[in-house]
Amino acid sequence: MDLSFSAEDIAFRDEVRAFIKDSYPPHLNGKIEEGEELSKEDFLSWHKVLAQKGWIAPAWPVQYGGTGWTSVQRYIWSEETARADAIRLMPFGLSMVGPVIYTFGTQEQKDRFLPGILSGDVWWCQGYSEPGAGSDLANLRTKAERFTGDDGKEYYRVNGQKTWTTMAQHADWGFFLVRTNPTAKAQEGISFLLIDMKSPGITVRPIITLGGEHEVNEVWLEDVIVPVDQRIYEENKGWTCAKFLLAHERTGIAGVAASKRGVERIKTIARSELDEGEQLIQNPFFKRKIAELEVDLSALEFTELRTLAGESSGKGPGPESSLLKIKGTEIQQRITELALEAAGHYGAPYFRGFGEGDNEHPIGPDYTHRTAPTYFNMRKTSIYGGSNEIQRNIIAKMVLGL
Repeated sequence: MDLSFSAEDIAFRDEVRAFIKDSYPPHLNGKIEEGEELSKEDFLSWHKVLAQKGWIAPAWPVQYGGTGWTSVQRYIWSEETARADAIRLMPFGLSMVGPVIYTFGTQEQKDRFLPGILSGDVWWCQGYSEPGAGSDLANLRTKAERFTGDDGKEYYRVNGQKTWTTMAQHADWGFFLVRTNPTAKAQEGISFLLIDMKSPGITVRPIITLGGEHEVNEVWLEDVIVPVDQRIYEENKGWTCAKFLLAHERTGIAGVAASKRGVERIKTIARSELDEGEQLIQNPFFKRKIAELEVDLSALEFTELRTLAGESSGKGPGPESSLLKIKGTEIQQRITELALEAAGHYGAPYFRGFGEGDNEHPIGPDYTHRTAPTYFNMRKTSIYGGSNEIQRNIIAKMVLGL
């Protein structure tokens, strides 16, 4: 694979760097590196800058608002945004439901929903996982019963519970998998619905993470009325949409560029002087862990580049998205493990709000202050988007033919 940049690619890289330097919202600087919790306004401030530039959806087809970039340009974009520590945009609209809508939706649905996703005016959440139906998603029990309203139009009445719904507390709309045929085989009786989160009967309850953040939620749906024209694709064929969406989600989860930045931070930490005046990078065991991590990350980067090249030639992400998801999340977790190992005992006493008084300061070097909550938060990456155990099953079936 030729990884050298052409003159045009280098010019594009310089353009991207200049744009980020001049346009990235100043109040966001340092928030990623310091591990601060991001608000909806934080995400939208960067989203709207990119939307105005026309760079908000690099992976979308041009006719729906995409940039028309080559796979190399998309790679450069991810590298440069990670290099600048730019925040990652919420994926639920741009990387998940947006591609489902422009691939499977009607023209009316495209006209209705895609503009709000691009502009950032509509915030989306994902209603997939349920208690007892996370890794085994086809076992979901949220049901949607079809009926004819007094106005003669067709509707669904939805009842059930979803869990681990990220940022649902801010969502305007959600995309939900629901069971529309309880007697069909598991995957054959599911439909894909778009639901207004302000609909009567929807209750969002927070789940507080080990790091103290309100990031995920449980969502209850009690007699929620949804027009049939908010169903994407055919009734009982929602599993087709779900598989398509998950393949795109898993590809994005890999996070190669961000992980490369994470490894660089680990090296910076390891070069810091310890209490005895030594450097952790001098420890051969720690140095070996970094080297092994870099080798795995390089291999993952080649796989991501091949996937991007395939998408550019019209091939959607296939089973390689499962490989990207497995290795990408394992590497992300190893990075947080090394950061916590480097922090040592300074990583142990962390509690939200600890040492934030006027006359108090968190103990230890600055890089240690968020290592513990970041470590805890990243435990989830090997589960969401389909657990890594399930991804190995997919690879065994679709690649190895087992």
